[in-house]
Amino acid sequence: MNVASLLVRAAGCAGDRVAVQHGTTTVATYSQLADRVTRLARGLADELGLHAGDRVALVMTNCPDYVDVLFAIWHAGLVAVPMNAKLHAMEFDFMLDDAGASVCLVTPDKAATVAEAPSVKAGQVRLVEVGSAGYTRLLQAEPLPMVERDQDDMAWLFYTSGTTGKPKGAMLSNRNLLTMTACYALDVDAVTPDDGLLHAAPMSHGSGFYILPHVAATARQVIPESGGFDPAEILALLPRQPNLSFFAAPTMVSRLVSHPGLAEADTGNLKTIVYGGGPRYVADARAAMEALGPKIAQIYGQGESPMCITAMNKAQHADTGHPRHKARLASVGQRQALVDVRVGDPSGRALPPGESGEVMVRGPAVMLGYWRNRDATAKTIRDGWLYTGDVGALDADGYLTLMDRSKDVIISGGTNIYPREVEEVLLTHPGVREVSVVGRPHADWGEEVVAFVVTDPAVSPDMEPTPEALDSLCLASIARFKRPKDYRYLPELPKNNYGKVLKTDLRRLLTDDG
Repeated sequence: MNVASLLVRAAGCAGDRVAVQHGTTTVATYSQLADRVTRLARGLADELGLHAGDRVALVMTNCPDYVDVLFAIWHAGLVAVPMNAKLHAMEFDFMLDDAGASVCLVTPDKAATVAEAPSVKAGQVRLVEVGSAGYTRLLQAEPLPMVERDQDDMAWLFYTSGTTGKPKGAMLSNRNLLTMTACYALDVDAVTPDDGLLHAAPMSHGSGFYILPHVAATARQVIPESGGFDPAEILALLPRQPNLSFFAAPTMVSRLVSHPGLAEADTGNLKTIVYGGGPRYVADARAAMEALGPKIAQIYGQGESPMCITAMNKAQHADTGHPRHKARLASVGQRQALVDVRVGDPSGRALPPGESGEVMVRGPAVMLGYWRNRDATAKTIRDGWLYTGDVGALDADGYLTLMDRSKDVIISGGTNIYPREVEEVLLTHPGVREVSVVGRPHADWGEEVVAFVVTDPAVSPDMEPTPEALDSLCLASIARFKRPKDYRYLPELPKNNYGKVLKTDLRRLLTDDG
């Protein structure tokens, strides 16, 4: 079953309903959206010569065309490869090459950056700029009937990373995406045709996944005019957009709650904020409910099981009379209906309630595996279970509390930053002998990057790894937001008897410094 069938069905049963809006301006009804999608799909297939199963990259900031492009890719039987639009040209290049993408659709603001990728310069990847004459020509093609796909065919290649620092492509099938769609309605929040989904978070990640349950319900996709998260813009938009929901990182929720305009704002049209993608604290959840009312829900998932491991809906958040309400607020909720969740020991054996171990999940939401990476797949999926790398504990009622992020991922503003890739860049400086990167709590962004550096005493004074030199090195190789915000210089890194760096000790140094 092709996930694009959700749009085909929506256009057939609710063609006159508003499908996409830019701010408050209607861009397309469902019948208009479906027509654009079928034409763009034909253009991808015929003019660009793409065939079922081919990968198509997207480097696009949030815009109404994102919906067209995603569904056109699926409609033509292709695989969408959405990328974080904030990345560096060399990071785009790695993923373009690894995915084997021959076409990349870009928004105008990202075209120059992607054009610097070596694979694009060499002509291996063709750029199509959204809104250009070439893009418009694709939209003028004759409609293409939807290409049939099996439910286990790949539909979305989602690039994530582990401790190696090199991105891995999680192969997400039609079945995975449809399971996530069903679980949203079952476990997170029921959707009606009168609802709208505001894309304030990147559509390349969680917000984009949630397009699907809202299309399934013939609800509206609302893209803010800024294309991003602006609390003042959201508060101004709410009175003009009924039944509005959006996905947000916990830090985004905190920024909205602390915005000075909230006290005077009319938030009656706010239906639900679904938060996930980073640590959330009990005090923040209570502050959000006090400021907004019982309108927040939580999900816990990974790219390998998209948006779909556990959830805690609005009613559970608001159940203040429950004797374990505070403990439940500290959790990430209960397993979603269509997956199994276990906390296991190193052998995968289920542990009893209260004991901590690795969080494991299985079911139709779990990825097919990692693209062209059998070794990583074999390590991550064993006996049908996805080993998440997160440490947690289940209580007697099935509420999961995460104890630690064992992969040491830093989550800043809802975006994952993987220490190893930053460390590898810093280690290319001749004056750096050792380095270790950790996250430090930040009031606005959740966490910020801090690098602990051990310098090489033999290096000449003109090659010393100053913060300025290390900043320049990072800016030449990785996205700006991954650059360390602070450099700490140590005579040596704390290590255990096996030579492993003790990042807990490094974090303790930051805590001791206040």
